[in-house]
Amino acid sequence: MTMLADRLKDRALLKTDSFIKGRWVAGAPWIKVVNPSDRSELARLTDVGAEGACQAIEAADIAFQHWKKTSVFERARIVRTWHDLIVEHADDLGALITAEMGKPLPEAKGEVIYGASFVDWSAEEAKRMYGETIQTPFPGSRGWTLHQPIGVVACITPWNFPSAMITRKCAPALAAGCTVVVKPAPETPLSALALAELARRAGFPDGVFNVVVGEAAPIGEAFTRSDTVRMVGFTGSTPVGKLLMKQAAGTVKRVALELGGNAPFVIMDDADIDKAADGVIASKFRASGQTCVSANRIIAHEPIADQLIEALKAHIDEIKVGPGFDDGVTVGPLIHDEAVARVEGLVKNARERGAVIHAGGAPLVDQLGGSFYAPTLVEGGQDFELDLANNEIFGPVASVYRVGNEDEMIRLANATPYGLAAYVYTRDVGRVHRITEALDFGMIGVNAPMVGSSATPFGGVKQSGIGREGGKWGVEEFTELKFVLLSGIDQ
Repeated sequence: MTMLADRLKDRALLKTDSFIKGRWVAGAPWIKVVNPSDRSELARLTDVGAEGACQAIEAADIAFQHWKKTSVFERARIVRTWHDLIVEHADDLGALITAEMGKPLPEAKGEVIYGASFVDWSAEEAKRMYGETIQTPFPGSRGWTLHQPIGVVACITPWNFPSAMITRKCAPALAAGCTVVVKPAPETPLSALALAELARRAGFPDGVFNVVVGEAAPIGEAFTRSDTVRMVGFTGSTPVGKLLMKQAAGTVKRVALELGGNAPFVIMDDADIDKAADGVIASKFRASGQTCVSANRIIAHEPIADQLIEALKAHIDEIKVGPGFDDGVTVGPLIHDEAVARVEGLVKNARERGAVIHAGGAPLVDQLGGSFYAPTLVEGGQDFELDLANNEIFGPVASVYRVGNEDEMIRLANATPYGLAAYVYTRDVGRVHRITEALDFGMIGVNAPMVGSSATPFGGVKQSGIGREGGKWGVEEFTELKFVLLSGIDQ
């Protein structure tokens, strides 16, 4: 990984393969990794297919028989070494993210450090997987529980956080004593392979950490149909999550799903409008709006709507769009041209229905040469039938809606099949309790535009998923709870 950032800036082509049982394994020619900022080719990878996935599963199963018996303190030491190497190579890992996903370099480095925090936390938390002694109704007996690793875990990760989504899933699994097979998104496999190399250097035994690159459908099916894989962790779209859940039912394996979102950003008339506007910008335009917890519907209390819109316009006018390696850029490209076309379709629908475009509203492909879309502000008024309101935008488009009272704001915020993240800005403590308890979302930020950390539970309700990542809950996801009853102790 030495001088990797310089190689990427110079557009030096990388060639790499999957990582199985501690070795680099090639498959059939398959994929080109492309920089979305200029469409230059970064790397050529091969597809190991279902056969390679099965090889990785077998390697992980063999390794699991030894890894699960390894002292938790030794596992924690190796996981912590992985953390240290990730932090040491944060510049290179950040450059990889910027090159293959487009995220501005400072933001990409921030993702690396954020992802590393889950590795650090997991190394410590695994030591604290305590069981309990339980009183039983049976004379002369004792009962207790213990947490044991679930087994081989398949992790399918998305392109929008190509480093952090891997560490957030794999670190707690590895620390708990599981072995993993990672399937990264085809758009961003380089970050996964770099993390595999650092895992090798950290001292994970062969087969404990594997990465398979290839077409999603056959590899995903190999994961879900395998009796050996005992858990599938997936971050991505709700339709794909439903498919994986259906396929996993055949082998009755555990699934942990972080799926789509449609986050409401509720701003009350007593809120600090400047801070609320700052919060919208931070939530909406991070990763060019390509996050599952991004503010999707900005629901403004009618008395402050005009003031909020003016504040947002002023912020958006200051945003610098461009390639992620350029100085001062805060919004990079979308992942590919199809994403640009999708966002353009959503904005077109709003325009046709009479919404007001206060800023942006058009692709920047011709001006900047890559998959860019202008930071955009749409005033949807009271039209919650806009496609912008009912679809996950996944782009740099902020849409504001006006609502007259608190009850209606809550009703509209909940009017979605999704329930991942929501945001509320108010200075009224009574409102904080009423609104947060009424919102049907797994995470709620109050006067805070970010909800994720290594110490706290991350996950949604309804069609936004199953399970939690982060904190003690993130480690417990990868364990089975076993109960032991001991009888005859009074004899």
